[in-house]
Amino acid sequence: MLEKRTASGSWPFQHRRCSGVLLHPTSLPGELSAGDLGHNAYRFIEFLAASGMRVWQMLPLGPTHEDNSPYQCLSVHAGNPLLISLDWLADYGWLRKPRYPTNINASKAWRLDCLRLARAGFEATSNTTTQQAYAAFQTEHAHWLEDYALYIALRREQNQQAWWDWPEEERDRKPAAMEKAKQRLAQDIAQVVFEQFVFFSQWHELKDYAHQHGIALFGDVPIFVAHDSAEVWAQREYFSVDAHGKAETVAGVPPDYFSETGQYWGNPQYRWDRLQEDGFSWWIERLRTQLAMFDLLRIDHFRGFEAFWEIPADAKTAIDGHWVKAPGEALLQALHAAFHRLPLVAEDLGIITPEVEQLRQAFKLPGMKILQFAFDGNSDNPYLPHNHETHSVVYTGTHDNDTSLSWYQGLSLNERQRLRDYLGFDVEANMPWPLIRCALASVADMAILPMQDVLGLGKGNRMNLPGTIDNNWCWRFQWAQLPTTLSAQLRHLNVLYSRYQVL
Repeated sequence: MLEKRTASGSWPFQHRRCSGVLLHPTSLPGELSAGDLGHNAYRFIEFLAASGMRVWQMLPLGPTHEDNSPYQCLSVHAGNPLLISLDWLADYGWLRKPRYPTNINASKAWRLDCLRLARAGFEATSNTTTQQAYAAFQTEHAHWLEDYALYIALRREQNQQAWWDWPEEERDRKPAAMEKAKQRLAQDIAQVVFEQFVFFSQWHELKDYAHQHGIALFGDVPIFVAHDSAEVWAQREYFSVDAHGKAETVAGVPPDYFSETGQYWGNPQYRWDRLQEDGFSWWIERLRTQLAMFDLLRIDHFRGFEAFWEIPADAKTAIDGHWVKAPGEALLQALHAAFHRLPLVAEDLGIITPEVEQLRQAFKLPGMKILQFAFDGNSDNPYLPHNHETHSVVYTGTHDNDTSLSWYQGLSLNERQRLRDYLGFDVEANMPWPLIRCALASVADMAILPMQDVLGLGKGNRMNLPGTIDNNWCWRFQWAQLPTTLSAQLRHLNVLYSRYQVL
């Protein structure tokens, strides 16, 4: 059952070479529409250990909107209840052994129904120790849990409308309206609290199992927060929204590798002056939750700590934005004071200026090296292996890239020739393994391989296509796709390139 966790205070792989796999839990196999924290997650940890891997990297774990994007969550603290294992609930006796629905598309609503049944079972059968753990969980997480539970209950009452479209009294959190809502929605609020208790209980059991097998868990923190989220609703003084909750300025990036018109993310910008006035307590609490869950964290869009691309909310595309300085040094100093040495990785992709590099290096944060970005014919390209830094994380590709096989197949003949010339042999027949070897051989302390590349998958298997909203975040694998020799093959390469040793 749930135990209190404290944040680790240092980069956990100092002076060690290691490797891992990038796989979001929703991509695990299973009988429902998405993977979860159940038996297949434990089996995946066993696969990593058998393969000589030491890291499981995943995407943010928060509750998502209907588009299922883990980068636009309903809360920066809460866990996604759809990741809860129903088998775990049955093992605890709070739910009858589930009989999975024949229509996989209906499984989301079915999961939520099962969670309601599990709460009834929990209230009827849980022992004193479990009840005490439940009470302790509520006390420990009260600083975010109370607002989140009320927000979700109100959102359901309002047919999942965004909070700025709610009746004015609920939208603006008028005290009398909040008290009435807490009474009116008491059962719905209790259900949300129970789901979070179960999620975090399951998570920490999984984390313990990972540690028993020498596997570290690598999380992801999006720099920005979804407009329709508990935090913006409850703490709007920290966000660029008007008196009615409408966004004034929003986040995104200018034109880049992924999009000719840039990316209009739509997240409200921070009011950095207010955050700084409060000693960045909002960020400290956010990181405290995540560092209790993970051994290390990637800060998505790290460059936004130095300067962010501010777009008028009514703009059509991100082209209309401009750069605005952010107090990144002051923020990182506050986080360093709170947590000492920070186990963070800076996602430093895109338009990176000397100022961004200086900020990253000042706090000794490793950056990212993406091999799919390396072979443009420029020998000074920082993603080429001979330009890698030891204190960095190398990837064949990320969740925003195509699979390495599909990427290779989309290269021109000249680009393929450059890749062959650099690697020194013909890569045609064995792709993506030449790129995997290249990552593992890098001087970078850590090498991360997307599961799609480990399985050698081609077109149609990417996790996300930036700038689009359809058919993303739904990729999954099946155990039958793993060759019987795969673990031995990976373990051999990890030993060969000194990435396998006991931590």
